[in-house]
Amino acid sequence: MKSIQIPLNNLEKRTFIFFLIPVLLLFFSPGLLAQKSTVVTEAGAVKVKTLAENLDHPWGMAFLPDGRLLVTERAGTLRILEKDSVLTEPLQGTPEVFAKGQGGMLDVALDPNFEENNYIYLSYSEPGDNGTAGTALGRGKLENGSISDFEVVFRMEPKVEGPNHFGGRIVFIDDNHLYLTLAERFKFDPAQDLSNHLGTVVRIHPDGTIPQDNPFVGDENAQDAIWSYGHRNIESAAIDPDTGTFWVAEMGPMGGDELNRPEAGKNYGWPVVSWGDNYDGTKIPDPDTRPEFADAVIVWTPTISPSGMIFYTGDHFKEWQGDMFIGGLTSTGLVRVQVDGEKAEEVERIPLNLRIRDVEQAPDGSIYVLTDEDNGKVMRLKHLE
Repeated sequence: MKSIQIPLNNLEKRTFIFFLIPVLLLFFSPGLLAQKSTVVTEAGAVKVKTLAENLDHPWGMAFLPDGRLLVTERAGTLRILEKDSVLTEPLQGTPEVFAKGQGGMLDVALDPNFEENNYIYLSYSEPGDNGTAGTALGRGKLENGSISDFEVVFRMEPKVEGPNHFGGRIVFIDDNHLYLTLAERFKFDPAQDLSNHLGTVVRIHPDGTIPQDNPFVGDENAQDAIWSYGHRNIESAAIDPDTGTFWVAEMGPMGGDELNRPEAGKNYGWPVVSWGDNYDGTKIPDPDTRPEFADAVIVWTPTISPSGMIFYTGDHFKEWQGDMFIGGLTSTGLVRVQVDGEKAEEVERIPLNLRIRDVEQAPDGSIYVLTDEDNGKVMRLKHLE
């Protein structure tokens, strides 16, 4: 059989090699092929235990007050992981999703007053007309093992074609405000246009109404829900409980993942500036050439592909109290970041050898992660006993 060779110009060769290297590392590095059962960290040896598997690309999770775990699957389902590690069948009452590419069922969060109102929130890729889709946020009541009275409280405008970049993390600020992180749907320029929601973080009340102190309320050329803009794709977000500061980690293009502090009305520069380059190898001006844009606190090149974030507050890992943990897809583990006010520094990587989609702190202080794969897993990190 003859080999097939495809002629490539220099630019195409560089791009091809950029993507080939991690593939070769995956197949020729035996350590990357097996899940670790124990990892050595600065906090000592940590046991990694698989609690559930055979999930279809799990994306988000949230603990219920009784210790059970809600888990979304990108294919469009929501399940409960019981305390005995048994997964329920998919819950009824969830919305229809656009389950293509990076789209589908995304994050899940509990209302701060869940024990009184039973509301859970789901972010997801909502199908539109003629193959379009956009990120939506809805809520329903978790009652008797199903979701009742589900209603949409926010819809990205406009819906557009394409299977990439939906964002989707839900972060409650307090009882009456939440952030929803979005993305520019791989459309680039709309992230600089305030007349749409692409490439933004939005801030709304839990019922979907708009806080009147949002930065663009009253601007006829802007969407009232927008908090910040000029973002690419945000799948990591959390609030530092010590300071109330809102942090996100967003995916750059070819290099240039960013840790940011989205502030009211600020523009974070995408796609005009970036610390990475376009996938075709063309250069993008660095952010420090355009001081009108807010710059990143940390930049990662090579990328970590951040997804999921927590600030650790538990007693199980006392050495990590107050630290930020970010899930890494291409970095296949957890990235630990120490935060000091408005400054932050990466201090450790915890290798798990699997694509980590989400991270959560359990009621007992252990750390749970979700793996992004056809045979997705729920795994728990605890000290060796």
